[in-house]
Amino acid sequence: MLEVRWLSKVAYRDAYTLQHGLFDSGKAQHLLLLEHNHVYTLGVRADISNILVDPKQVGAEMVRVDRGGDVTYHGPGQLVGYTILDVATEQNSTPNFVAKIEDLIIATLDKFSIVGQRNPGFPGVWTISKDGSLRKIAAIGVRISRGRSMHGFALNVTTDLEMFSNIVPCGISEYGVTSMQAEGSVCQVEDVVGVVASLAPKIFGFSEASFYGASSSDGYSMQDPNLVDSIIKVAPKVDAMAESRSLDRRLASAGVGTAEGISISKTKPEWIKLRTKMGSEYQELKETMRGLNLVTVCEEAGCPNIYECWSQGTATFMINGEDCTRACGFCLVKTDRPLPLDLDEPRRVALAVEKMGLDFAVVTAVARDDLSDGGAIGFVETINQIRRLGRDIGVEVLISDCKGDEDALSAIYKAAPDVLNHNIETVLRLQRAVRPQASYARSLSVLSGAVKAGLVTKSGIIVGMGETMDELKATLRDLASVGVSIVTIGQYLRPTRKHLPVSKWYTPKEFAELKSYGEALGIRHVESSPNTRSSYHAKEAGLGIKV
Repeated sequence: MLEVRWLSKVAYRDAYTLQHGLFDSGKAQHLLLLEHNHVYTLGVRADISNILVDPKQVGAEMVRVDRGGDVTYHGPGQLVGYTILDVATEQNSTPNFVAKIEDLIIATLDKFSIVGQRNPGFPGVWTISKDGSLRKIAAIGVRISRGRSMHGFALNVTTDLEMFSNIVPCGISEYGVTSMQAEGSVCQVEDVVGVVASLAPKIFGFSEASFYGASSSDGYSMQDPNLVDSIIKVAPKVDAMAESRSLDRRLASAGVGTAEGISISKTKPEWIKLRTKMGSEYQELKETMRGLNLVTVCEEAGCPNIYECWSQGTATFMINGEDCTRACGFCLVKTDRPLPLDLDEPRRVALAVEKMGLDFAVVTAVARDDLSDGGAIGFVETINQIRRLGRDIGVEVLISDCKGDEDALSAIYKAAPDVLNHNIETVLRLQRAVRPQASYARSLSVLSGAVKAGLVTKSGIIVGMGETMDELKATLRDLASVGVSIVTIGQYLRPTRKHLPVSKWYTPKEFAELKSYGEALGIRHVESSPNTRSSYHAKEAGLGIKV
């Protein structure tokens, strides 16, 4: 099956890491559709003299990559397609694959009344421009290794063509470039996405495909698994009073109206309710945390399992302060300007681990976008302090995306936690509504990097925020495709009226279905139940899996 994903705007380095993760796993066939910020990329045979200005002077990055071809430009208004697919290994496999990509772009342009054509000896798609000249409208650069492809194409839709004047595009000086807009089309990138998604399965030889994507700020929702020829335009379902709330506007953009939510005052189903058991172990752990001036996410996030876990001597330490720089729509942790890091905190966490006699410790943190490393040093130092206790103590860290910073993430990977957890939280369509300062692609990139570093990886999904069962299964397929070993799935519980509404109470049967589905994909442990949270049964899952 071809997995088509519209990821919207993605940082180039995030997409690059994600591509490698999908390529290395060899578990699925993906067509990733997205846009980048301004970036010039140089293929393995690129001539640096084809960069005519310092990219920083025009607000662009410059990145060397492992595709074929010379220098090219990616930026807003350009639809980029990354083809991570199995490719036939017979003679001429690379030119034959490039020809298929050209077929896809030519067929797409035809839907918008633009005649695309080949230019013998020059990969890509070209068109006769209004002035009668032959101009390039789409660049193609691929890498094929071990029967798998990476990279793909870049189709200029509403691209700022002035950005091409700073380079010799693809090392070809005798031809100019153009865009669909320059050729008279009034379409936007999202319009082209729907057409590409509908044409790609047949052209690449797939009889089955799934198509899911991000919602955009203007109300487009890419959520049609049947691959229609255009994007669904969502009609917002919010009333005038709710219109003023950014959370409700994001929900409407994703196709989830506030009218669909379940009232916070409505009685919860019996299978959601938990009995409170405040035993001596709970009190002892609470006193330990207060005595060492430590914070637990169990308390800060209002976890429903706090009494069960604490009575078993298990807690999740929350480092780097109590105030988060992000404002996710589901989370009870306070959003505020954080205090400076407490440099002694890692030592005190290790002291608590020793005092409690733990053989498995879970450490998470608030997002610290105010710090250059996103708070990575706190994780590294806490892991190191726990290791210095000299006992065989398992350590799981639940990290933020560290803003995608490669050095920060690499430092955490090198600290070698036993489990690297990073939650994707929800399906692709709802990312912007649920966690506007994060992204689906970046989360998959973080997990891909951890897998490449040789770590056991884990991720979590919250259900009941407006997603469908099919979307959840697609998310599980994406997690499996980058090599995630452990997944937690739990019911969303609305903390306050200011948070996302609950759209649905999932039944125990549905949780069991998701567990079976995930494990059938090769995910080695799926913890799926109404009251499951990221750290629930973390010790059992973490100690039971080795890379």
